[in-house]
Amino acid sequence: MRKAKGAGPRSSAPKSVAHRQNATKPRPQFAKSARIADSDVQPKAAPRPEPLPKRLLARRTGARPQEKTGLILETLPSSDYALLDSGNGLKLEQYGPYRIVRPEGQAIWLPAWEKTEWDKADAIFTGNTDEEGVGRWHFPKLPLGETWPLAFDGIPFFGRFTSFRHVGVFPEQGTHWAYMDGLIRNAKRPVKVLNLFGYTGVASLVAARAGAEVTHVDASKKAIIWARENQEMAGLAGKPVRWICEDAMKFVAREERRGSGYDIILLDPPAYGRGPNGEVWQLFDNLPDMVDLCRAILTPNPLAVVLTAYSIRASFFAIHELMRDAFTGLGGEVQSGELILRERSSGRALSTSLFSRWGTK
Repeated sequence: MRKAKGAGPRSSAPKSVAHRQNATKPRPQFAKSARIADSDVQPKAAPRPEPLPKRLLARRTGARPQEKTGLILETLPSSDYALLDSGNGLKLEQYGPYRIVRPEGQAIWLPAWEKTEWDKADAIFTGNTDEEGVGRWHFPKLPLGETWPLAFDGIPFFGRFTSFRHVGVFPEQGTHWAYMDGLIRNAKRPVKVLNLFGYTGVASLVAARAGAEVTHVDASKKAIIWARENQEMAGLAGKPVRWICEDAMKFVAREERRGSGYDIILLDPPAYGRGPNGEVWQLFDNLPDMVDLCRAILTPNPLAVVLTAYSIRASFFAIHELMRDAFTGLGGEVQSGELILRERSSGRALSTSLFSRWGTK
């Protein structure tokens, strides 16, 4: 399923050529206008929507897992990534060598830094930022290439200026990746990891480096190509990673029929998305089925299922209680809360997403 986190499908890697389309929202306060003409180019017709099959769910018996709620998992500034400042509906970030400005709806406060600091940005996303809209990048200093080197915890990968404002990594996920890395290394046995809606593969590479056998699933061919490029760049081409371009729900349902099993499942779905054959994903409609399927394909001695939810209007209790119901009878604990980025300028917390993870330890 193609991802749509906050500003369009996450699972693709278009080039950084400016898209010739009028903005439908006001430009951010700090963004500078790009001189781009109008165009008559018509968008390609989308595949006919194909509803995903519904699963017959039954209430499970036994004790519900223990719970821990209200957790705040934060990503601190580092040499690889830092949230420098935020405010007025924008965030100023440092990705490797580049300072980048992007929209951020939750930053409703005033920036802590002066405008002169924001004016040092190397790239500014401006234009249409609707959920499925087309955007563009403005480079105030020098035109930048499509890709540039980034890293997470010593794993190099490619950043990329995409037309939907993302750059190829969600730094707040680093707390989940460190958690998974520890589970794999401490298991002292072979571990199989399934990364659903896997995007550019950084999580898959973290798991592979730790010693796991990884299956990475994403519906976008461009994202799969990008992920394989990242594997080569990271020097992990010899690690056992299966790159699968397919609708996530259909893949998991087929794995259930095959009797396949995984010890760790990463589940990072969009609020809304489409599969390669027009399959329509709606989080609140399809997530209960997906979580139930994930439980069905766990090994007899599983380690964890990690769920992250972006761009939804809900409390974390919505996914917390879903996870506790789904893993009833398996013991362990469900931990739920928010992922945040800690700002360098004033130490403010910027919430990015909700999460809920079940684990046996």
